[in-house]
Amino acid sequence: MWYLYLDESGDLGFDFVNKKPSKFFTVTILALSNQSANRQLNKAVKVTLRRKLNRPKHQKRLVQELKGTGTTLEVKKYFYQKVKNIKFGVYSVTLNKKKVFERLTKEKARVYNYIARKVLDQIPFEKNNNDRVELILDRSMAKPEIAEFNSYIRRQLEGRLSPQIPLDIYHWLSHENFGLQAADLFCWGIFQKYERQGRAWYDIFAEKIRLDEPFL
Repeated sequence: MWYLYLDESGDLGFDFVNKKPSKFFTVTILALSNQSANRQLNKAVKVTLRRKLNRPKHQKRLVQELKGTGTTLEVKKYFYQKVKNIKFGVYSVTLNKKKVFERLTKEKARVYNYIARKVLDQIPFEKNNNDRVELILDRSMAKPEIAEFNSYIRRQLEGRLSPQIPLDIYHWLSHENFGLQAADLFCWGIFQKYERQGRAWYDIFAEKIRLDEPFL
């Protein structure tokens, strides 16, 4: 079974004159091809939260999720030590927003869906005889955008998957899904390499990266 956790870093704002949007937009998929690896990954996130961010008994407010922003490099390193022997791959495409055609800057959903598809195109479904594919992403879209995304991605993936293999697409709140939290950490690391030339976290998990591709 394939577990695909999709997350993004940066934004899709294009007004570089009056505002300060990010220069790049990164979409990343954390891909696991069996249930055991998925369970181990989820456990690693829970253990990191419990041991590194929610230790003091007098702490009034628990930290509910790991995030690329706000999580120290020390905690990220601890997390990676827990997952480095798990079999998974990180696939990512980063859009150079300043090179996007002006007419497409008004069609943010279309841009997002296209970049997500470019990442999904690289997942090696053919290498594993899996009986199911689950794509999980952060529930940040409005209902019409969710419907458009699901329809677009389903059309693209069903052309590569056997009709006997179910494809499920789920939109979760990130604090309710440990796999999304792990994907967020890796996505943020790749985004930082492009946006700020920061490689401290990126270099730690680089061995797990199967695709890191700039677009435009």
